[in-house]
Amino acid sequence: MSWRTVVVSSRSKLELKNGYLVIRSDTVKRVHLDEISVLVIENTGSAVTAALLEALWENKTVVIFCDHKRNPGAQLLPYYNSFDCSARVNTQIQWTQDVKDLVWTEIIKEKIRKQAQAIEKLNLKNSDLLYSYIDEIETGDSTNREGHAAKVYFNSLFGSSFSRSDDCFTNSALNYGYGLLLSLVNREIVANGYLTQLGLFHKNVFNQFNLSSDLMEPFRPLFDLIVYSMPKGTDLEHEDKLFLLNTLNERVQIGKAKQTVINAVGIYVKSILDALDNNDLSLIKFYEYEF
Repeated sequence: MSWRTVVVSSRSKLELKNGYLVIRSDTVKRVHLDEISVLVIENTGSAVTAALLEALWENKTVVIFCDHKRNPGAQLLPYYNSFDCSARVNTQIQWTQDVKDLVWTEIIKEKIRKQAQAIEKLNLKNSDLLYSYIDEIETGDSTNREGHAAKVYFNSLFGSSFSRSDDCFTNSALNYGYGLLLSLVNREIVANGYLTQLGLFHKNVFNQFNLSSDLMEPFRPLFDLIVYSMPKGTDLEHEDKLFLLNTLNERVQIGKAKQTVINAVGIYVKSILDALDNNDLSLIKFYEYEF
């Protein structure tokens, strides 16, 4: 099972040799492909061979390419990652609005529950208010309890003057963490043969990851807590990004076993897709974390 997160920060040449990722810069480093779960290429001066890219997508490795500011900008996603992808897409198109609303409701309930648990553990105010929102959620969250909860939650976590539209260290860190999370969810949706574009709640015509944006919601509080614990600087530095990347190796409980966040995302996404295919909410598996 893959478990390494590899970050390429300096100008390098990346190639494939005998089943290994070979990174050539001032030194030569080798990592077996079977060990790599996530590969982040931060330096835009790096070169990657086509043979390596093919091996990475066949290995279902999450490959993230960063922009000139070293923030996630693109991802490697294969065309054919499931033998029955056409059948899966046909099934996805036939999901009824009723089942999509029911699954979305469960996702939002879990997201708000995780938010309440996080600020409760930190002895911050308003956890009771967030718990009360869970009981008020209607099918499909037609009254937008998610939006109300988000405002209360972020103001409790980062202060009453905080806004997600601010240009600040906190938002840079959150966006970086959410970008990593989105990449994981994208990988799992595609690996199971589904389209990331067809969402449950998110339907933005300019967003090719509507379903991923839906499914990632309960995992956001993990990154929120990491960002809360970080010393706040002016700019998001390389060490800060490594700190956020390490969140992927945190251990959470899902089902009856402890898993890394990377593996838990895969289990969770598969359970959501099964619930949608079978119209059975009991198939959904959410993670538990010691906040």
